[in-house]
Amino acid sequence: MRNYHKSSKGRGKRKKYPRIKPAADPKLKKAFSEIGIPEQKPFQPDSYQLEAIAAIEQADCLVTAPTGAGKTWIAEKAIAEIRKKGGKAWYASPLKALSNAIYAGFSARFGRENTGILTGDRKENPDAPVIVGTTEILRNHLYDAMEQANDLATDLVILDEAHFLGDEDRGVVWEEVMIYLPPRIPLLMLSATIGNAHQIADWLQSVRGRECRVVEEKNRPVPLYPLFFHPTGTLLPLVVQGGSKKKAIIYKKVVSYLQNKKKGFAAQAGQLSQMGDVIRVLRQFHLLPAIFFMKSRADCNNALSFCTSRSLSDDPDRKARLSRRITELTEWSPHLSRHKQNWHLANLAVGAHHSGQLPAWKIVIETLMTEGLLDAVFATSTVAAGVNFPARTVVLLNSDRFNGVAFQPLTPTEFHQMTGRAGRRGMDKIGFALALPGRFMDLRLMARLIHSFPSHVHSQIKINFSMVLNLLLSHTPGQIKLLLEKSFATYLIARHGTEKRLNRSDEGQTHLWQDFRQHLIFLKENGYVNENDELTEDGKWASRLRVDQPILLAEGFRIGIFPVSDPALLAGIVASFVEDRENVDENIGRIKIPKHLLTLGLRVKKELHPFIKRLTSRGFSARPIYLRPAAAIYAWANGESWDDVLRRFEMSDGDFAKLILRTADHLRHIDNLSEVFPELSETSRESIEFILKEPVISYMGG
Repeated sequence: MRNYHKSSKGRGKRKKYPRIKPAADPKLKKAFSEIGIPEQKPFQPDSYQLEAIAAIEQADCLVTAPTGAGKTWIAEKAIAEIRKKGGKAWYASPLKALSNAIYAGFSARFGRENTGILTGDRKENPDAPVIVGTTEILRNHLYDAMEQANDLATDLVILDEAHFLGDEDRGVVWEEVMIYLPPRIPLLMLSATIGNAHQIADWLQSVRGRECRVVEEKNRPVPLYPLFFHPTGTLLPLVVQGGSKKKAIIYKKVVSYLQNKKKGFAAQAGQLSQMGDVIRVLRQFHLLPAIFFMKSRADCNNALSFCTSRSLSDDPDRKARLSRRITELTEWSPHLSRHKQNWHLANLAVGAHHSGQLPAWKIVIETLMTEGLLDAVFATSTVAAGVNFPARTVVLLNSDRFNGVAFQPLTPTEFHQMTGRAGRRGMDKIGFALALPGRFMDLRLMARLIHSFPSHVHSQIKINFSMVLNLLLSHTPGQIKLLLEKSFATYLIARHGTEKRLNRSDEGQTHLWQDFRQHLIFLKENGYVNENDELTEDGKWASRLRVDQPILLAEGFRIGIFPVSDPALLAGIVASFVEDRENVDENIGRIKIPKHLLTLGLRVKKELHPFIKRLTSRGFSARPIYLRPAAAIYAWANGESWDDVLRRFEMSDGDFAKLILRTADHLRHIDNLSEVFPELSETSRESIEFILKEPVISYMGG
């Protein structure tokens, strides 16, 4: 494991690299002979796809299949069958970008008038029979349905990327949906391959009271061939082909490289100067287009500047075609049309894709790659999860991945998600995964991951104030205890106890119940719940704040610290309540904060301090209230230019866009409190208009 902030900068004597000369080991002749476009045939669904459609007609269904295997077709077919009967469908995905892409596809398939989208940022045709949205929005709809004692207005729910059930930060939302969803509504779950699919199905069957069938597809739609890039430029097989399916044997020439104490690196930490040469080798052997998975945003951007060894000047027709498409995709946005990476796209056919970029710019990159107009994209591993632009080859520079806190070795699921982008269904007969040697590349681990079993998914359910407030809208504590007994965590512990002939089934229930009780007691002590375990009036409106720190925001409303007549000031202060790992630097000494914003920000901190102290004394976490993001949002709301805000507050396009969108989402929840805080609600609507403007509004289809 390595520290994220201590990568080598290549100081001291610079290592001399061997001259890269494109070459390929003779063992690759057969694999390379398979490169090509498969014969175009009428679409025929795979047997697993037909099995899934048959299953969802009679039961819940969990589909696990490799990335790119055609799971979306199952969703479309299942929705079409529901629509034939006059029914409605809800499709939930973890990412707004993925929701936007699915919405576009479903609009074409089912008609724009029959399709709606709900992601927080976009709300279009919300009463349509086919709704696409994020999983959090679906969970919120379930809260509302339970409160109003109504059934959710749908006849089918599809949970895409269902393995997010095991996501540390967001898995609780997937688990809540699975527990709260009325049993009458069939549940179709689409997932990458996971190791304990039958265990999840058994749990769902026990809590929903209806059969849950597992449909597994283990074969990739396009075969994968793992390669190794020798520092000389020679391509080698990474493992012996035709060997054991259970144990990958590293190819002898790769073993020789590993045993050489003076071996060179093709991807020296901090040195990206050979990326252009790597692309040259891939081009020589018809292995483009490629996705390069890099360790950081900075590496993705820097890699572009090392691809100048070949421009498109020798192919004027292709250059003209690419330039024309770039213009079509960016001409509506002055910011995109003058993007600093436009030159690399138009002249080198390479792009960078990571979370530090505007969502709209990432869509440009995804579109160009999907249409086959780019040779390479340098991306962080987030591309592997849910974004669909496969390539002929994926290039791996590291065998570990940054999880937000530290670098950890790739898990089987992460590895297979990344390599799942190799080989375009219907466009490639074979895909390739190329490992580049470097300081943070463990080739033996990579070889093991090729035939490794998928990772297991574990419960991530945890109690929070938003969950407690929303459940108390429609349930007594006794009924909530029964709900918590349905958790996947409780099921796993009970199963573990059964396997060991021990009675441990109460362990998970006890932990969750005790945590719930602690939250309930705190809410009682602070006037959000009465002695009868019912929400007070304050508790009822606070439940509508389905945001990062609902109880802290609610307390701010109660003591009247939010400005009701200044939309820009309100937007700024609300931004200080947004949880964001990228904006935790509170060094405000170098930036000039308007006096009235600073005065209000310090007042907010002072007046909420006693409440925060009560929270932390009871063991609850309370994120600090940061003024730096408040100042950035305030400057943007007051008309400061995009580039000036980024420069002054040292933020990336993507981080600032995310802060704006999340602040707008918080403001929408404030707007929902119009009956209690009419002036604040009206001001919040104005605040949203102040901050949702180009280039951010483009993400919303504007």
